[in-house]
Amino acid sequence: MKLFQQLLVAPAALGLLAPVAAHAADFDLAAVDNYSSSKKEQVTSVTQFSDVYPTDWAYQALSNLVEQYGCVAGYPNGTFRGNRAMTRYEAAALLNACLDRITEITDELRRLMKEFETELAILRGRVDGLEARVGELEATQFSTTTKLKGSTHWVFGAAKYHGKGSDFAAATNGGTSFSYDLRLALETSFTGKDSLVTRLRSGNMDNIYGGNGVGLFGQEYGVNTDNAVFIDRLFYSFPVGEDFTVVAGPRVRMDNMLPVWPSAYPSDMTMDFFTYAGAPGAYNLALGAGAGVWWKPGDFSISTSYLSANGNKSCPNTNICGDSAGGIGTDAAAFSATTQIAYAPENWGVAAAYTKASGTNGVGLYSGNGTRGAVALSLTDGQTNSYGLSAWWMPEESGWIPSISAGWGLTDISDSQLGYVKSATTQSWYVGLEWSDVFLEGNSFGIATGQPTFITDIDVNNKDDEDDYLAGGGYAWEFFYKFQVTDNITVTPAIHYLSKPYANTQRGDNGLNAMSGLVKTTFKF
Repeated sequence: MKLFQQLLVAPAALGLLAPVAAHAADFDLAAVDNYSSSKKEQVTSVTQFSDVYPTDWAYQALSNLVEQYGCVAGYPNGTFRGNRAMTRYEAAALLNACLDRITEITDELRRLMKEFETELAILRGRVDGLEARVGELEATQFSTTTKLKGSTHWVFGAAKYHGKGSDFAAATNGGTSFSYDLRLALETSFTGKDSLVTRLRSGNMDNIYGGNGVGLFGQEYGVNTDNAVFIDRLFYSFPVGEDFTVVAGPRVRMDNMLPVWPSAYPSDMTMDFFTYAGAPGAYNLALGAGAGVWWKPGDFSISTSYLSANGNKSCPNTNICGDSAGGIGTDAAAFSATTQIAYAPENWGVAAAYTKASGTNGVGLYSGNGTRGAVALSLTDGQTNSYGLSAWWMPEESGWIPSISAGWGLTDISDSQLGYVKSATTQSWYVGLEWSDVFLEGNSFGIATGQPTFITDIDVNNKDDEDDYLAGGGYAWEFFYKFQVTDNITVTPAIHYLSKPYANTQRGDNGLNAMSGLVKTTFKF
């Protein structure tokens, strides 16, 4: 017997032979023969012994010897007889069976190690390399609970105007510009299921091509902070039970409190209007202090939320404090309350949303989402009731069939404070198509059309003026192609067309129309 086997077996042998061994006079040759012959039908599970129970103190040890090493046999009658004394001969038989099994396993492992010697050496090197890299990461990481994610958009573009008013539009906006947007998000988790989001943002996109009411060329991802860095998001989300999630914070946006965003279009944002699921009133992306909760037991979800754009202010009286008034639940709160019901399996979904909002000191339709008349109405001190209905579908595999997204929105302004406007209704809609893996894997092509928010019904003091507001809405078109340069860099050229950016305020066949082009480069890190 080799030395290591002797060292391995010696303690076991002593334990078996010394305390429990019977005297030579107790030797029963028949019993040893019975025990040895029982190996002809080797047991494979400790449960085959009729006199061994899980409550026995040595049950686990016996189970390991039988099921892992296969070196323990019972008696022909299916018993183990664990309570009787073992003779030296029986101990020798058991020990010999285990040694044979150990030798067999050792020889097999030795053959396998020799056969896969090269592969084992490679794996050993990889493990050593991984240990070194993990050690380096642990030594240099700034936090064990927080991840830093960053992105920046660089946009180069210009716009061209035609028709009535084109000279003035070209003189005041649409010139060639090159600007950026930067976002740094710190995502912290304390339990693995919660999330504290802190996002820093900076940019110098002056609502690109967006002055003087032609804000429809604006980019949703663009912000102008004069290159200063500010806190763009600060909110915390955590689960309550299995199906509920709570989101709250002093800087939380309306869509941060939704379990489902009701659109598959676009995968790469360019024109602002097409990022609101066709219902900019219901999905107003208001930002402020607030909280929301959603219930999502599976594909179905219900969510509700409330926020105040002026929730950080303590003066509740607009007459006294003017634009400095605010608070939560006050007349100056500039609130937005949204409820959404959605059903969204893996590659399709439908959603309906309702938002009640007040334009006082903050919440209203962004200029990139509507005509000048519709935007002006949404910014009144009155309250608005907005409704949205959206649906989307994505093919399981890329090919000739694109993803399809569509949405419709309606906003009822029943208590306008403009004075000459008693009430009004605005509507909007869009359809977006996007093909994935076009020409090359990772690249995509998208096309969308729709009508940004425009006035469809209005009640004014002078009925003769109503026709000017009901002149119809214009159409918006978007075409883009996204190049996936690397996993972290994309380049997206896009073209946009507006048929009537001054709809509701400009009539006639020679109304203003406009076209813009841009190239957006996105870096993610």
